[in-house]
Amino acid sequence: MIRSDNHVHTSFSTDSREPMVQMLQQAVNTGFASICLTDHMDYDFPSAFIKSDPSKPGFVFDMEEYLAEIQAMRRQFPTLEIRQGVELGLKPSVQKQALALTQNYPLDFVIGSTHLVDDIDPYYPVYWEGSEENNGIRRYYEATLANIDLSFDYDVYGHLDYILRYSPSLKRLQQEHRNTDSYLETQCKIHADVIDEILSRLIETGHGIEINTAGLKYGMGHPNPHEWILSRYRELGGEIITVGSDAHECNHLGYQFSVVPQLLAQCGFRYYTEFHQRNPVMVPIEP
Repeated sequence: MIRSDNHVHTSFSTDSREPMVQMLQQAVNTGFASICLTDHMDYDFPSAFIKSDPSKPGFVFDMEEYLAEIQAMRRQFPTLEIRQGVELGLKPSVQKQALALTQNYPLDFVIGSTHLVDDIDPYYPVYWEGSEENNGIRRYYEATLANIDLSFDYDVYGHLDYILRYSPSLKRLQQEHRNTDSYLETQCKIHADVIDEILSRLIETGHGIEINTAGLKYGMGHPNPHEWILSRYRELGGEIITVGSDAHECNHLGYQFSVVPQLLAQCGFRYYTEFHQRNPVMVPIEP
């Protein structure tokens, strides 16, 4: 049983309305031993893609206020280990700001993620317009590889195949209530060369990846990244893997964590990872 969620968003994230206290109460009610809050910090996120209020800066928050609230929550929930983290949206133009953040604040854990390609979020249909679908998917992986080469400061790379959640073909299969397994595995194999390069670079530089159960929540039938990528990471020698739900509301905290130990074991893992003060702690996977 996995009793720690390491990818969690609260109302400090632009795309969540869940108060921190509510999320932490849910963690206690669920029987979690620990949680790591990882609210979105996406510097220079295009205002056109901010659904809440385009006139305001999106996907950034006051770090001092964030850490102060976490400290207050630790007093309110003394039996729950509350770790402080962040999910950094990576792209070349924000490297200086991102490095300043991680160097100046005492974080436990940093997720690096690709949310934008050419300043467009693949969540929006405009990303896919005027381009063949496989090219759009490959551009995402190439942008991720470019981000890795820029030496950002993070611990694991988040939802490596985020792009597949929003591909037109996946959405069509889901609307037609058809099985997505063949499509997802085929996409992994089509882009195996760049995926292998991403995984190899992460391993070489001491970075890990995550298993993110939001893929199950979004009806993909698989986590992000897909088991093919998880297995390949392990085959290449990768060992650092964190477990997160990517919850933006209480009822998604720890989403389908009951299936994660078996999934990880099938992919060759004997441990999952939690980060404390930026140091990895390996936790045995119990069947």
